[in-house]
Amino acid sequence: MLNLPRGVQWAGLLLVASLAGLGAYLVSRNLLAPELPPVEPIRPVAIPERRPDITLADRDGKPRALSEWDGKVLVINFWATWCAPCRREIPMLNELAREHRAQGVEVIGIAVDFREDVLQYLQKMPIDYIVLIGEQDGMDAARAFGMDTIGLPFTAFTDSSGRIATIHMGELHRPQAEAILKLVAEVDSGTIDMATARARIRKEMAETGQSGS
Repeated sequence: MLNLPRGVQWAGLLLVASLAGLGAYLVSRNLLAPELPPVEPIRPVAIPERRPDITLADRDGKPRALSEWDGKVLVINFWATWCAPCRREIPMLNELAREHRAQGVEVIGIAVDFREDVLQYLQKMPIDYIVLIGEQDGMDAARAFGMDTIGLPFTAFTDSSGRIATIHMGELHRPQAEAILKLVAEVDSGTIDMATARARIRKEMAETGQSGS
């Protein structure tokens, strides 16, 4: 058995899952092995109305539930140490956490990765926000946010009452994060309702070529 780096193992598992989903889709459309019985195709992301109250261990090994941050706007970023776009986001997320904390915004990173690899990475890359870690638990947490197939990174934005405004799939950039947080702040202030915010987020993300749901 090959002794591959753990990051490569995770990447391989996610790739196999994605390829399996693609194969299911092709079979369902009769584009691959039409003699086989139909297999359920890839399902779209089904975002829940509210933030799931998941519990994962923090960097010190203490179980932390997302409900600890009830009453705050949350930016929940799913990432892994082996994911290049995830690593590129970290400096921006550090700035976002520092600059918006006084406004009641909390950034939480959920590492879908091996715990020892994350702890080792944190020694060389300071992260100024909360980091929760889970291997299978991390994948289960991603699914609780509606991800049937897990691609990293993705980031969920919630208002202070725990409703999910959007899930941004792919690398998040500062202008997109600021635009989303501005609309979430308008929801919290009562200026607009959540349905309007979600529609405007989708429109703005489409105009900038970014992925938001």
